[in-house]
Amino acid sequence: MPIPLQTGLVYGPVHSRRLGRSLGINVLPRGLKTCNFNCCYCQYGWTPAAARMHVARAWPSPVAIAAALDAALTRDPNVDRLTLAGNGEPTMYPMLEELVNRLHEVRASRAPGARLAILSNASTVEDPHVMNVLRDIDECYMKLDAGDQETMRAVNASPVPLGRIVSALNSLSTVVLQSLFVHDPGGRMDNTRPARLDRWLEAVMYIRPQAVHVYSLNREPAWRQLRQVPNEELQAIARRVAAEGIPAFVF
Repeated sequence: MPIPLQTGLVYGPVHSRRLGRSLGINVLPRGLKTCNFNCCYCQYGWTPAAARMHVARAWPSPVAIAAALDAALTRDPNVDRLTLAGNGEPTMYPMLEELVNRLHEVRASRAPGARLAILSNASTVEDPHVMNVLRDIDECYMKLDAGDQETMRAVNASPVPLGRIVSALNSLSTVVLQSLFVHDPGGRMDNTRPARLDRWLEAVMYIRPQAVHVYSLNREPAWRQLRQVPNEELQAIARRVAAEGIPAFVF
């Protein structure tokens, strides 16, 4: 079964494979997975259709989120990162600029050595408002699981054309790509096929990120027929990226 949704505004710290000791910040409505993607591998299961849209709902306030973070860091300030993530896509949060400003204030007071990070599917980066906010975040981890529209539609069910996402990521000054690879019996959602990998690598080379994080399933996915990609295959993908002068790490 998919893992339960996060119930609090702040959760953890969790020991992340990629981010160290990370305190998660959930900016999304309580009890509802809210995302404009519907990834076949999501650890929280499928996204309800109504939760894929930018509509009015019970968003937590920036004041409440900042207060929850302040309380958590008062109890335990020994964290590596403060990570905007939670039950879906954090850039859908309508008060993102105010929130990030408040998080900076809490961080400066309680854990000045921690990095502010965001885990995003990159669907909203082309929005100038979102782009400006992302520039005030220390580490932007952006999803890129495919280099062609057909594969992206199958793996992520993205409503945003791939070309627009890739172009926007190229405009973001600091970005780390997070790329998850999967197999499936029929090959429809398999983003490791040679031609698909070639197109993905072309997109990576165009974006020229600071680094690429390559990984596979770690928890039960929404679509249970998906299979984990072996480590040696992930390492081969990472070597292709590194050969282009872009650091790549397998997790």
